[in-house]
Amino acid sequence: MTDYAVVLATHLAAVDRPHAARDLAVQTQIPEPTASKVLKKLARAGVVVSQRGAKGGYALARSPRRIGVNEVIEAIEGPIAVTECSDERTDSLCEYETNCGVRANWQRINLAVHSALSEITLADMALPGTAELVSLARSSTDAQRMRAVDPHTSDVH
Repeated sequence: MTDYAVVLATHLAAVDRPHAARDLAVQTQIPEPTASKVLKKLARAGVVVSQRGAKGGYALARSPRRIGVNEVIEAIEGPIAVTECSDERTDSLCEYETNCGVRANWQRINLAVHSALSEITLADMALPGTAELVSLARSSTDAQRMRAVDPHTSDVH
């Protein structure tokens, strides 16, 4: 469902007016019942808006430059978490959490993933053949090294 949500939201980022769920299903080749279900979830999350009427349909709620891929994913999946303990907004059910030596590092990884996904916008996704959007470094030392090679690069995480 998340894949379909990204496809539908990206398609809406590339068009300039609202589209009916039926039309979006045809244009993206997603089955209509699935497209409708996904669009309703995106609307509940505030990613898209629904307009009734002859010129109605679904449209992005904001500029595609202001909607990160993370918002689309969270609309369908809930909070992004690589492991159960890496999302501090939810109660973890992990019985090993209190004695876990890697929990803090999982939280760092989760933050890096969330940050990278939030910086990739629907406007970026709508560009065909986009080059590398974000470079991920394994450590702060790697990030500094990557920035030194290309000082104009700000998308190193």
